[in-house]
Amino acid sequence: MRLIIRALVLLLAVFAGPVRAAPAQPPLVLAAASLQESMTAAADAWSRKGHPRPVISFAASSALARQVEGGAGADLFVSADEEWMDALAAKGLIVPVSRVTFLGNRLVVIAPAGSKARIPLKPGPLARLLGAGPLAMADTESVPAGKYGKAALLKLGVWDAMSPHVVRAENVRAALALVERGAAPFGIVYATDAIASTRVRIAGVFPAASHPPIAYPIALLKASTNPEAEAFRRFLVSREGKAIFVRFGFLAR
Repeated sequence: MRLIIRALVLLLAVFAGPVRAAPAQPPLVLAAASLQESMTAAADAWSRKGHPRPVISFAASSALARQVEGGAGADLFVSADEEWMDALAAKGLIVPVSRVTFLGNRLVVIAPAGSKARIPLKPGPLARLLGAGPLAMADTESVPAGKYGKAALLKLGVWDAMSPHVVRAENVRAALALVERGAAPFGIVYATDAIASTRVRIAGVFPAASHPPIAYPIALLKASTNPEAEAFRRFLVSREGKAIFVRFGFLAR
């Protein structure tokens, strides 16, 4: 009887063939809107290494953080400031040891590509030029780019005069689009946003000391069960990964 059972097991193994592991699943990455081109390039580079290409959802860091708080089934979160990452950390929604601040950026004033305007970042001239018409900014109360911009204008002493002229957009790319379309003569965005567009130009660069340091932290979300997520995170914060973002104008941290 034992010999018969062994023979049956061997026959089943032969006909069943080798057991194949389930294919790796792509991680879902929630990334700040300003990372569109660079994170897409990083995902492409990762897939060329034989990994499933990450699925990336871009939006304002504030909107993405709220999605995580609402139970979004994502694996990685990349914020454009520390505050929204802090908010998720305080609720126990990230893996603390995975948190790394790996990129920086610069804050600039943009104008349409055909404009000759040069913005002297001094209180008097700044208020006269930017206060003359709509000023496109990301939401100044919740979106990182808008908060950095408001901080810079407060530091330069012109926020009170200019705030009535601010057109608040849902994220930094929406603010960029307002200037691209001619709906606003000036906007405040990141340098990398301006570099990504052929329809605007940088008219002025805010001093780094005029606003909190622009920082991009990344972390693995505690709800993630996808091993590809941690592997992709490690790639992004590696020298090779950071070099991709530097090509798009980001500062490596």
